[in-house]
Amino acid sequence: MTVVILGSGNVATHMGKAFHTLGHQILQVYSRNKANAIALASVVNAEGVDTIEDISDKADLYFIAVADQAIQCIVNQLSKNLEGVVVHASGATDINILMNFPLHGVIYPVQSLRKDVPALLENIPFGIEGSDTKTTDHLLELMHNISAKSFLCDSKQRLALHTAAIFANNFSNVLFQIAYDILKEQNLSFDLLKPIILETAQKVQKQIPKDVQTGPAERGDTETIQKHLQFLMKTPHWLKIYQQLTDEITRNKYEH
Repeated sequence: MTVVILGSGNVATHMGKAFHTLGHQILQVYSRNKANAIALASVVNAEGVDTIEDISDKADLYFIAVADQAIQCIVNQLSKNLEGVVVHASGATDINILMNFPLHGVIYPVQSLRKDVPALLENIPFGIEGSDTKTTDHLLELMHNISAKSFLCDSKQRLALHTAAIFANNFSNVLFQIAYDILKEQNLSFDLLKPIILETAQKVQKQIPKDVQTGPAERGDTETIQKHLQFLMKTPHWLKIYQQLTDEITRNKYEH
């Protein structure tokens, strides 16, 4: 299979390498920054280009891996006569953004990837959607060679999955940072929380999160909650987060 990679960032780098390792021919890597295009192209034995007009129209797959807000710009510039399948890798972007291409789809990695950090793609679920049954089957077969966890996922499901991932990943990370800052102010190490963070993450691998919820809100310990709120008075934005999450735990306790 011949592939053109549009993008040179995190997802583009990992997927470009994965396709190359499987023996697919990477024809070109496109990036607005020529140096970035050449850098990735040199790793996957491809040509680095920085203008859309230079992109071949004979590839089997066009893999768009750019920031969500840049996808439409790429789509508008690409030739509508491309012979291959045009896909994007966005969790929050509907497949219909590609509808002007006869064959199109989505390959969405449910993971936060960084190009400078090795990743075992075989452990990552990939949400797959195609413009028709044949294209969907083709993309599933392609991605099953990279990850057996690849699965069918339409645009509505993918948006839900991406939103859920924000809660589970990005929001939890900012809560870790708040915890870090609280401890730092009292000359305490964030290392003290790493065992409980790991324990929580391990519990939800096998159980529903609400079934392993702990803490004063779960216990109905209003006295402790008030002490925490008083402690957070000097940082109203953190106090608000604490109160909202406490309310959510309480709501879950009585609704489920």
